[in-house]
Amino acid sequence: MKKTLLLSIALLLTIFSTNAQTHSEKEHSEKEHSEKEHSEKINYVVLTRQVPQLKPILLAAEELAKQDGKNFGDFQVVVCGKTVQELTNEEAMKVFLEQAEEAGVTINACGFSLKKFGVDKTKLHPNIKVADNGILYNFELQKKGYLSIEL
Repeated sequence: MKKTLLLSIALLLTIFSTNAQTHSEKEHSEKEHSEKEHSEKINYVVLTRQVPQLKPILLAAEELAKQDGKNFGDFQVVVCGKTVQELTNEEAMKVFLEQAEEAGVTINACGFSLKKFGVDKTKLHPNIKVADNGILYNFELQKKGYLSIEL
């Protein structure tokens, strides 16, 4: 009888000890995952065919920077299509370029679109980068883990 009681107590202690250890390991693993998740930068890319959409895109970038805090990473905009012609309009682009610089946003023009619509790359503001193929560039960033949207 004593043996059975001692074995039962030992068995219960083993079960409770294993459960506590498993629970502790699970909490530790979840905490590590959460810390890792929050220490990685969050990057964004937006493909647009309309220059006026830069305003809401830049506002979204500013808000995401606030929400993400120190986890806010890179924010890229790719402008494709006929609207690349508007990128050379210094007056129209001035406000967008200032806002993009303040928000840490990179504006890219699609090289294919520039060629197709006869836009001289040298007429672009120095802060506007050229991606040879805007769609391919967008996919490459997505493969690197960038969150993406097309407008």
